[in-house]
Amino acid sequence: MTGGNEPYRIGVDLGGTKIEAAVLAPSGQIVRRHRELTQQGSYDGTLAVVEKLVQVLENEISQHCSVGIAIPGVISMVTGRVKNSNSTWLIDMPLNRDLESLLGRQIRIANDTNCFALSEATDGAAANAEVMFGVIIGTGVGGGCVVRGELLHGINSIAGEWGHNSLPWPREDELPGTSCYCGQTGCIETFLSGTGFAQHHVLRTDEHLDAPSIVALAETGEKDATTSMELYEDQLARALATLINMLDPNVIVLGGGMSNVERLYDRVPKLWHQWVFTDRVDTKLVPPMHGDSSGVRGAAWLWPA
Repeated sequence: MTGGNEPYRIGVDLGGTKIEAAVLAPSGQIVRRHRELTQQGSYDGTLAVVEKLVQVLENEISQHCSVGIAIPGVISMVTGRVKNSNSTWLIDMPLNRDLESLLGRQIRIANDTNCFALSEATDGAAANAEVMFGVIIGTGVGGGCVVRGELLHGINSIAGEWGHNSLPWPREDELPGTSCYCGQTGCIETFLSGTGFAQHHVLRTDEHLDAPSIVALAETGEKDATTSMELYEDQLARALATLINMLDPNVIVLGGGMSNVERLYDRVPKLWHQWVFTDRVDTKLVPPMHGDSSGVRGAAWLWPA
């Protein structure tokens, strides 16, 4: 049982394959955590799992908590319903309203990448940074910005969507770029996501490997994999340089599968200076402190102390 006046928070990470919920102590420590499989394709089933997880956690700690939800999408400022979600059964549904009705309280919902950024900015790798940008590079590319401890949403609820800008300063062999699901071509996501990285390796070498395999081969010095890795580092440096030119963040935190590639933290900052509009770049590029836990942690931190 927790102390009665301490602000314990529940965070829920509503993923495509699993839904995770955790209780965060005032110290930031996760004291309880549960997971359930996502009821894929079922909106009502998704609501039921979230309700169950919150009830179980509150029963375990004997306390009524605030609830924040990380979702793979955003709530439209126009309709109040979910948009831009790859969990398609959530699209155009009044998730906020329905969960508030089920749970009997006000809740807060944010994009899962924004929750990652908020977690790392609150007490993670970018704690105390005036401006930070959190980057997710996995099967897709997303981002979130936190300024002086406050998550930046934007008037259109799309702040941080750097993955759907064109790859900057493209080279001749990078044009016009491959098609993106958003309807454009040459988006940053089509180059820098793990799947995009693997696809461009295939186009260059006819060798069908996934991203981790290319990285592993590059570490052995294999020629084609090394070339693909160096091209990827150059592209990432160009893409992050535009973020630095616009936001001038103290820290950029990488998340997602590609954040596990250790060489990026040394090599990319050595490259980006040639595209950043300054004589010295003091922005730090760092790995996450909380990793896969940042979804639920950031959701919980949507409620400040």
